[in-house]
Amino acid sequence: MDFNFDSILNILSVYGIKLIGSIFIFYIGKKVAKILTNFSRKAMDRARLDVTISQFIGNVIYSGLLVFIILAALSNLGVNTTSFIAVLGAVGLAVGLALQGTLSNIGAGVLLVFFRPFNVGDFIDTAGVMGVVEEINLFSTLMKTGDNKQIIVPNSAIIGKNIINYSKKETRRVDFVFGIGYDDDLKLAKTTLQEIVDADERVLKEPASLVVVSELADSSVNFTVRVWVKSVDYWEVYFDTIEKVKLTFDEKNISIPYPQVDVHQK
Repeated sequence: MDFNFDSILNILSVYGIKLIGSIFIFYIGKKVAKILTNFSRKAMDRARLDVTISQFIGNVIYSGLLVFIILAALSNLGVNTTSFIAVLGAVGLAVGLALQGTLSNIGAGVLLVFFRPFNVGDFIDTAGVMGVVEEINLFSTLMKTGDNKQIIVPNSAIIGKNIINYSKKETRRVDFVFGIGYDDDLKLAKTTLQEIVDADERVLKEPASLVVVSELADSSVNFTVRVWVKSVDYWEVYFDTIEKVKLTFDEKNISIPYPQVDVHQK
């Protein structure tokens, strides 16, 4: 009995202080981890990072600090943490291989939010689809097409493809090609086209608009017309100009040729 009591006293004297120290390390370390995590989240909020990404990074920071604290507490008890690190590494590798596609989407999502090739509300063309960006989350980007369809595109598919952002710049150039017949008055047609674009208040004065003869085609003389507008006015100017040209050409008896085939019968 004395032997057992003495053994317990010896164990308590050896490991009691270490156990108290380990509990202290874990308790204080957890508090510090929360403080650092909250500080990092506030810093990301001030930087106006996406909420999803700031939360994700905050969780990663807290989890990493917690693992470090647990290992430090175990090491203080005299536990060999090398084996734990090896096991964690093996588990991490297995999970990483199993969730390779998911992790790549998360990584791509982080890159999209940090580098901001587009924002919510932008009209983009990427990964073979076009639409307005509605949401950017960790795994995918949600887009809405012009006919109100929702497209869910994996982030990894976007980050590996070209991205055309039609909303990034404040101004855009609208390009037209109009054809007239070879028998029509070329100077009258050119003057008419210039008057149409000059009369549209949405067309910017700088850079100046361009109206030139660009091609002598098989059945028409083609004009290239280029005007600069605000990005928000692009489609309205595009459709209105085409309609205005057709109506004005009809008023001035300027023909717009279409492909014809002459058949001669003997």
